[in-house]
Amino acid sequence: MSKKVRIGIDVGGTFTDAVVIDADTYEVLAKKKIPTTHEEGVAHGVVRIISELMEEQHIAPGDVSFIAHGTTQATNALLEGDVASVGILGMATGMDARGAKGETAVGDIELAPHKYLKSYHTFLDSKILSEDTAAEAIRSLRNQGAQVIVASEAFSVDDPANEQKIIAKAEEMGLYCTGGHEISQLYGLKMRTRTAVVNASLIPKMMETANMTEQAVRDTKIESDLMIMRCDGGVMSIEEVRKRPILTMLSGLAAGVAGALMYEKVSDGIFFEAGGTSVDISVIKNGKVMIKYAQVGGHKTYLQSLDVRTLGVAGGSMIRVRDKKIVDVGPRSAHIAGKEYECFAPDGAIASAKVQMVSPRADDPCEYATVLAQDGREYSLTLAGAANLLGYVPDGDYARGHDAPNRAAWEALGAYAGVSAEEAARQVMDLAMGKLAVVVEDLIAEYELDRSFISLVGGGGSGAVIVNALAEKMKVRCQMAKNAPYISTIGVALAMVREQLERTIANPTDEDIKHIRADIIERIVRSGAKEDTVDVSIEIDAQKNILRAIATGATELRQKDLGAGELSREELGKIAADSLGARAEQTQYVCGTGRWNLFEGDMQKKALGGLIKLKRKGVAVVDREGVVRLRREKAAYITFPKCRRQDAFNHFLDDHTTYSDANATIPKVFVFYKEKMLDLTGMQTAEQLYSILDVETEMMAPDEEILAVAYQ
Repeated sequence: MSKKVRIGIDVGGTFTDAVVIDADTYEVLAKKKIPTTHEEGVAHGVVRIISELMEEQHIAPGDVSFIAHGTTQATNALLEGDVASVGILGMATGMDARGAKGETAVGDIELAPHKYLKSYHTFLDSKILSEDTAAEAIRSLRNQGAQVIVASEAFSVDDPANEQKIIAKAEEMGLYCTGGHEISQLYGLKMRTRTAVVNASLIPKMMETANMTEQAVRDTKIESDLMIMRCDGGVMSIEEVRKRPILTMLSGLAAGVAGALMYEKVSDGIFFEAGGTSVDISVIKNGKVMIKYAQVGGHKTYLQSLDVRTLGVAGGSMIRVRDKKIVDVGPRSAHIAGKEYECFAPDGAIASAKVQMVSPRADDPCEYATVLAQDGREYSLTLAGAANLLGYVPDGDYARGHDAPNRAAWEALGAYAGVSAEEAARQVMDLAMGKLAVVVEDLIAEYELDRSFISLVGGGGSGAVIVNALAEKMKVRCQMAKNAPYISTIGVALAMVREQLERTIANPTDEDIKHIRADIIERIVRSGAKEDTVDVSIEIDAQKNILRAIATGATELRQKDLGAGELSREELGKIAADSLGARAEQTQYVCGTGRWNLFEGDMQKKALGGLIKLKRKGVAVVDREGVVRLRREKAAYITFPKCRRQDAFNHFLDDHTTYSDANATIPKVFVFYKEKMLDLTGMQTAEQLYSILDVETEMMAPDEEILAVAYQ
């Protein structure tokens, strides 16, 4: 094979998946699944699956331009309590010492029932910190049982020198060590220390795995550096994993939505990664995944991860029957019960069947329904079976079963419950969709999504079991991700490098913003991104006094959009009209620059229960491949050459600023130019906005066009 390819590997608890993707067209060329090699170590399975794919597809090591690995190891280690014990060396001086001593003593952290992360604590006055006192404190922690050290000093985000001294001394003494300032730049000593402790507890296991996996990839002679999936949907270099393994926690959840985001051209939607036992639900808005602080053992951390809601409703969810009435779906699945699905039974396996109740686990109620077939084998009644019976799973889908045995099983359940097979399946679907709808409605409200525009996107092996019926119930659109069962692995293969930096700063100045921007670019380049592909977004949380920089970048010199077939203006207009809920003939192209096209149309809104139809102007910015990247009603826009920023754009911003006696409130602003979309909605003042805009566009020629969209 002479073409360049990208390889993604996703190591799960049961299977290790891999895909090969054409680096130019992003076509999936090959996919493979093997059992995860727990006994020999996961690295053994990684090298095996890579080697087999390369041999089968005739891929030379030099053909691989990108290789990334997603793993559930950090998450599993926390869930199973398989972590190192941590020694915390707290530091402060003067008036801060008393409070800091208590805040750095985080105690043992419960990771799961009866599973604890053990920590030990000692405290030093920063004034007496020396090589000798540091060594003595570290020795004391090691003697108590600490395997890894955390250095945590009050206000180390301002001056990390003392934490760095402890790190150097611990490493000299042969111990892994991390500092609070390395994990977060936010004030909040207790949460920063707790996050650092969780990170430190993972270092020994993740170091071992990272080293083995890196060596495994080197053994294949692949020259491209191995990247690792992060919990926010990006990837980072393996060197960064060794320092911040906590960022790989929950990365398995992030991979699927990363694949949907990049592969399916989703602008606003709810993504469902549905397996056999549970479904992970996450949000995409304006083409971005939604992120929040993660919790470990019920405690908040400074770990920013995908906002995922997990429910025990999936393809293998078993049906619960009490007093001959269908009462619930799940949370136990056929997998947990060790039963086969009724819909996947071979033709002829279930001709006549008898319903019986089982307890999947010893402490479960005996109300989970199975059918005993004429051959003496027992099959579980499942949500996938109900969806198949009611026609929600199309031909060719991964979850499509066999009609005859499935119908026989459901006819048996229907007779047991005194209803038809279809009515029994309908009751089951209604129960399951009711649970899911509550979560989705909460997400729509929380993230202020427009239900007339959103799409439910199905991924995972059981995506079709859920999204088609749920979309019907909620009266919204839906789509199945292409290659849905492999969407997580595709997300790993296509991921961008991502980094985030947060600092506690009240009323940040232009210099503060420029400084954090420079720091995040340095960090993301260190994580493996090419600097000329980096996009930086700045957010200011005035209520919490947090200044946040988010950077994304590609690992190659050239950044290319997925499936980059350029569409005609007419085709783009239809996409824009559809997104606005407007007629194509009432939607016009207004202006554009670079890859960006702005359309304006009449949005039709219903009021008073649909008795009145309201018309409002709306704008949609669509990129050349047909992805709607911004959609707003009552928005203003302007195009201007860079040389006219100080007159044309400044007047535009001033015209849409709301003035009061107390202050001036600038509008939310997005800026588009060349290949870039710049989100300036986090800016609080015009000066901050101008400063970032000038920094971002400083390399543009004076006559190059910029498009700005503003709204309140």
